Amino acid sequence: MIKKLISGAAVLAALTTHTQAQNSLQEGVWRGELKTASAKVIPFNFDVTQAGNKQEIYIINSSERFKVTDVTSKGDSVFIRMPLFDSEFRLKHSGKELTGQYIKHLADKDVPMEFTATPATSWRFFKQPVKSAANVSGRWSAIFGEGNSRDTTVGEFKQSGQKVTGTFLTTTGDYRFLEGTVSGDSLYLSCFDGGHAFLFTAKVEDNNTLSDGKFFSGLTGKDVWTAKRDENAKLPDAYSLTALKPGYKKLDFTFKDLDGKPVSLSDNRFKNKVIIVQIMGSWCPNCMDETAYMVNYYKKYQKRGVEVVGLAYERTTDFARSRKSVLQIKNRFNVPYPLLITGYTSNKEETAKSLPMLTKVVGFPTTIIIDKKGDVRKIHTGFNGPGTGEHYTEFITEFEKLTDDLLKEK
Repeated sequence: MIKKLISGAAVLAALTTHTQAQNSLQEGVWRGELKTASAKVIPFNFDVTQAGNKQEIYIINSSERFKVTDVTSKGDSVFIRMPLFDSEFRLKHSGKELTGQYIKHLADKDVPMEFTATPATSWRFFKQPVKSAANVSGRWSAIFGEGNSRDTTVGEFKQSGQKVTGTFLTTTGDYRFLEGTVSGDSLYLSCFDGGHAFLFTAKVEDNNTLSDGKFFSGLTGKDVWTAKRDENAKLPDAYSLTALKPGYKKLDFTFKDLDGKPVSLSDNRFKNKVIIVQIMGSWCPNCMDETAYMVNYYKKYQKRGVEVVGLAYERTTDFARSRKSVLQIKNRFNVPYPLLITGYTSNKEETAKSLPMLTKVVGFPTTIIIDKKGDVRKIHTGFNGPGTGEHYTEFITEFEKLTDDLLKEK
C-alpha cells in the first residue's frame, strides 16, 4: 500500500512538473511591444530565467536589469506583477507569443496598453538597422515642448556602431536608462521600467542637429523635441530651485509611519542629528533610484549621527492603499529608515501645502538636508541616478562631502 502511495505521488509530481514545463515561458531574451493610443510601438527587451521551480524576468534597459519575481502561469494565462509602480501584465501564451495587456493602476482608474512579446528576439527596434554615417555620441541641449511649455534639458548619448544608450537630464531628474539605435537618418530610443514607458524618435540631420523629435510616454503622452550638440550644455543648480520662505529656518511635520504611528522631527531619534528628508512617491522612478542610494548612504552614516526619513506622496489620500504601495518600496530595497504616509497626493500644490514653510515643490524627489541644530541647510531638487553615469558619481561625492562637513559642526 505504501509503495502504491509513493508511486502515485511520483506520478502526480511528474505530471505537475510536465504541466509547469508546458506553461513555462521560453527562456532567453524576448522583445516586447507596448502600443500607444496613437498606434506607436514602444519596444523593450526582457530576459526569462529559471529560478528553482519558478520563473523570473529581467527587464533590460541598457546596462540595467530590473528583476521581476512575481510571474505566474495558469493554463494559457500568464500574470506578471511588477514589484513597484502598482502595475501588471495579464497575458495569453498562444504558442510561443505572448499577447494581452499591461495595466497601470492609478488612484481612480486603470490604464491598459496592448502588449505583445516574441521570444528569441534580442533586437529592440530593427533586426538590421540601416547604416548611417552620423554619430550622436556626446552632449546635447534638447528642448521639449513648444511656446510657454518649452523645457530645456540635456541629452547625453553614447553610440557604438549603430547602438545608442544614454539619457535626458532635467531639473527634476533623468529619464533613466534609454537604449536604441541610429538607423539611416533617424534616432530611436526607448525605456520601460515597470511603471513608465518612453519612446523618443528624431531625425539626425547631421552630427550636430536632431530635428522633428517626437516623445511618447505611456498610453497617451506625446510631445515634440529638438536638440543641438552643445558640450557645455547644463541645467540650473539643483540646490537653487526650492527654498524656505522668509522667516523660516526649520522644517516641521508629523506624519504616520507604515504602522500608523505618528513620527515628528521633534522625536528623540532626530535630536542633534544630521537629517535627510526625502520628498518622494512610489510612482516616481527617480525616487526609486534615490532610495536605492539612500539605503547604502544610511548604512554608512547612521552610526556617525545621520538619520533619514522618507515622506511619501501617493496617488491617493487613502492610507491603506498608500501603505500598500510604499510597503513595496520598503521590501524591494530593504529600507531601514522610516517611510511616512503623508496623506497628501503627489500633486505639487498639495505637496507644498503639507510643508508650508517651503516656497514650492518643483519636482520629485526633493531632498532636504538639515543640520544638527535642526536648521535647513540645503534643498536639492531631482536626482541624477545611475543612468547618468558621471553625474551620479559626482552627486554622491558632493552629497557625502556635505554630510561629512555637517557632522564636524558642533
